Amino acid sequence: MTKYVFVTGGVVSGLGKGITASSLALLLKARNYKVFMQKFDPYINVDPGTMNPIQHGEVFVTYDGCETDLDLGHYERFIDEELNYTSNITSGKIFKTVIEKERKGEYLGATVQMVPHVTNEIKNKVYEAGISSKADIVITEIGGTIGDIESSSFIEALRQIQYEQGEKNTFFVHTTLIPYIYGSGELKTKPTQNSVKDLRNMGIRPNALVCRTPIPTSENLKNKLSLYCSVPKENVIDAVDVKNIYQIPINFYNKKIDEIILKQFELPINKANIKYWEDLIKTVDDLKDEIEIALVGKYVELHDAYLSVAESLKHAGYKYKTKININWVDSEELESKDNLEKVFKNASGIIVPGGFGSRGIEGKIKAINFARINNIPFLGICLGMQLSVIEFARNVCGIKEATSTEFDAVTNEPIIDLMADQKSIVNMGGTLRLGNYPCKIKKDTLAYKDYKQENILERHRHRYEFNNKYKEILEQNGMVFSGINEDANLVEIIEIPSHPHFIASQFHPEFKSRPTKPHPLFDSFIKASIDNKKI
Repeated sequence: MTKYVFVTGGVVSGLGKGITASSLALLLKARNYKVFMQKFDPYINVDPGTMNPIQHGEVFVTYDGCETDLDLGHYERFIDEELNYTSNITSGKIFKTVIEKERKGEYLGATVQMVPHVTNEIKNKVYEAGISSKADIVITEIGGTIGDIESSSFIEALRQIQYEQGEKNTFFVHTTLIPYIYGSGELKTKPTQNSVKDLRNMGIRPNALVCRTPIPTSENLKNKLSLYCSVPKENVIDAVDVKNIYQIPINFYNKKIDEIILKQFELPINKANIKYWEDLIKTVDDLKDEIEIALVGKYVELHDAYLSVAESLKHAGYKYKTKININWVDSEELESKDNLEKVFKNASGIIVPGGFGSRGIEGKIKAINFARINNIPFLGICLGMQLSVIEFARNVCGIKEATSTEFDAVTNEPIIDLMADQKSIVNMGGTLRLGNYPCKIKKDTLAYKDYKQENILERHRHRYEFNNKYKEILEQNGMVFSGINEDANLVEIIEIPSHPHFIASQFHPEFKSRPTKPHPLFDSFIKASIDNKKI
C-alpha cells in the first residue's frame, strides 16, 4: 500500500520546501524504497508555460512534455528519477477538469462545490501518482504558505486523505521559520506556533517540524515547540542555513527524520546507501580551481529563470573539480555596447540559453559572433541555437537579412520559421514542441564525441525550427548539422568544426543533467572552457 508524505510551508514563502521534499525523497530512496514526487501549485494558470520567467522563474519540462514548476528540477536532480504529468498539479488544472466534467454532465445534476467535487479531484491526483508510479512512498509538496486562500482547497483535500488513509499511511512535514532577533540575540518560536495553529485549525496536525534557522535551536526551544505544537521533541528538526544545499539531506539524515517517517509507516529501516552523496558534498566543498562562464540571457535579473542551466554548469564543474563563476550578461544591454572585449575579458566560455520574443535578440547575436570569431568555447541552447544559425548566415554566408519569423513575420530570409504543424495554432499554452524527441547523431562530429552514441532522446520546449531550405548554403560555408530528428527531418544540433568548441542544440540538455552525472554537452563545454581559461 502506497504511503504519503506531505510537505507544507508556514510563516513565509521561500523556506526551502522543495529542497526539504527532495532531501526526504533522496534519503528514503537511499533506504531502497521506490519514491515518487509531485508538486501542488495554488495558482490558477493551468501550468507555468505562459508565465513571464522574470516573475515565475524557469519552466522545467518533463520527458512526457509537461511544463512544470522549477521545483521539479530540484526533485529530478536530487533523486535522479524522471517525473511526469502527475508530478505537477495546479489549481488551474483541477478547476479545468471539474468544469469539463460538469459540462459533460458527469455530476448527475448536483451543485458543484469546492467540497466534495474540487477536493475529490485533488485527492484523485494524489492517488493517481501512487498508482501510476507504483511507488512505495509519494512525497507531495504544497506550494504557497499556510493561510493563503489559494491553497485552502489543497489543504482540505489533504485533511481528507489523512482521515481516509490513517496515521500509518500519511506523514505531514511542516516547514517553518524560526527568526533570529539580532537586538536581543534570540530565536523566536511564536511565528511557528501561529503557523501550526493555522494548520491545525484546518484539521491537520503536523507530524514533524522542519525549522529554517540561521543557528541551531536549543533543547529548551525544541521543548517549547514540542509543547505548543503537539509534536514530539525528536520530530522538531533544525534546517540550519548552509552554503552547500547538497549538505541538507545529510543534515536530515543525522537528525533521523527518514527513520521517524518509516517508523510511523511501520516500514523496515533499511541500511541507507548515501556514500555517493557524501562524496558529492566533499567534491563541492573542495573545488580546487575556478573559471568564469558568461551566460548571455534576457531574463538575467532573476537567476532562477536559468536555474537548470546554472546547475548544469556547476555539475560539469564538479567533475573537473572546478568552481563555475557565472557572469550574468543582460543581452538587451549588450545591444548598445561596442566594447565586447571588456564584457567578456574574463570569460573562459560563453553560453546563450533559451528564451522567447524579440527583446535582446541582437545582443545575443553579438555575443555569439564574439565567441565565434575569437575562438571562445560556446554552447547554445534552443533560441541560442537558432540565433547561432542566424549569426552564421548573416556574417559568414552573406545573407544579411537572415532572421526568424518569430521576430519578423514577413522576412524574406526566414532562416528560422514556424513548424508546419504550428502555423494554425491559436492557443499559446501547452502547444509548443514539448518533451522527449529522438535525435540521430552523425559520426566523426563533436556531438558524437560528446555523447559516444548515435541515437539519443532529449527534452524540447520550442515552437520555431531551422528552415531546411538554407541547409545547403550553410553546409557549404562550414557549418555541420550533426544531430537530426529523422522522423520529422528537423535539425537538432549544429556545430562549427573549424572552431575549437562551437556547438548548439535545439533541445534543452539542462533538464537531464545531474550533480553526479553532468550532461555530455555541458561536460565537454566546461572541459573546453577550462582548457581555454584566461590567465
